Formats: sequence, structure tokens, C-alpha cells
Amino acid sequence: MMNEKLDLLFNRCPVIPVAVIRSLDEALPMLTALQKGGVMAVEITFRTSCAADAIKLASKQFPDMIIGAGTILNRTQAEEALEAGASFLVSPGLSTEVAELCAEKNISYLPGCVTPTEIMQAISLGLSVVKFFPADVYGGLSAIKALSAPFGSIRFMPTGGVDFSNLKEFLACDAVAAVGGSFILKGDIEENCRKLSTILADRKEDTK
Repeated sequence: MMNEKLDLLFNRCPVIPVAVIRSLDEALPMLTALQKGGVMAVEITFRTSCAADAIKLASKQFPDMIIGAGTILNRTQAEEALEAGASFLVSPGLSTEVAELCAEKNISYLPGCVTPTEIMQAISLGLSVVKFFPADVYGGLSAIKALSAPFGSIRFMPTGGVDFSNLKEFLACDAVAAVGGSFILKGDIEENCRKLSTILADRKEDTK
């Protein structure tokens, strides 16, 4: 069921914006711009004191968007994020206690995994998609392709170092389920969303 939820999420939005919201005043304009631009998912990081309130606000004001929580480091943060309304959780590394909580709650969990040992642990926890972070530091697309050979059941969500300059290349890789990043939120968000829409449309044409 969790894998089906991820498939639905990534089919709907193969690029997940990563938002660091420092004030609730930032949340509504940002999410409104994403919605207008047709991007219907966002990962709100738990790096700020207002993160849980931002997720709660986003879940209430934008019911058609898929709101996730990022930078989840432990079970306490995970519980707080889920209570606020997050529908998927993302971590920079792999937390067994967060994975177990998500399995209990039937919530999708994307832990950061960049080594074979971490990926094997993710597989043992029943996970099929992992975050590859920071992608640019750990070898980028070449590393993902190398890791996908022994771990054919795992797909990756590279984050960190992915932007419009290399987005097409990442999305063209079969081992990449989706990408994450803050690049969509830099500058004119609606214009970035339109640019993203063009790239995704070209990608669909290329795969026909």
C-alpha cells in the first residue's frame, strides 16, 4: 500500500519542492504559487520552529496538495509531523524508529541512503524508494546507476545538486523515481513551475 502511495505521488509530481519555511507568512504565498503552477506536492522541512504549524496550515488550506515533512530525524518529530497532517516523511538518513512508525501508520517514508549497507537496511525494512542525499556530494547520477545494478528493487529520489541544468538527465534514469530540491522555490515560483511543466511534457514525449 505504501509503495502504491509513492507511485501515485511520483506519477503526479516527479519533482518534489523542498521548502524551508521560517515564518507562517511565507507559507501561503509559496504554496499558492506552486498550486497555480501545477505543482501539487511539497516537502516542508522540520528545520524551523514553525514547521509543524506550516504543515498544519498547508494541509488545511491546500487539501488537494500532497504535503510531506522533511528533515525528520527521530520518532518524536515524525509523530509531530503526522499529527500536523503530513502524508509522507523524508529523512536525511535512515531511522529505524521512523521507518517502523511509518509502517504502523501506513505512511510513505523516504530515508536518505547512499551506501550499499544503508540500502540493504532499507530493503530489510520493506522500503522500495530512498532519498539519495546530498546527490552531488555522493556521486550523483553515476553513483545511482552503479547502485541500481545490485539493488534493482530500489529506486532513488536524488536531492542536493539537482536543478534545471541537469533535471532532464536525472529524470531520464530508470532508477530515479523522482527528484527533490529547493530550486523550484528560488526566484519566480510560478515561472519555475511553467519551466518544469515544459520539461515534464518533453519527457513524456521522449518516453512514447
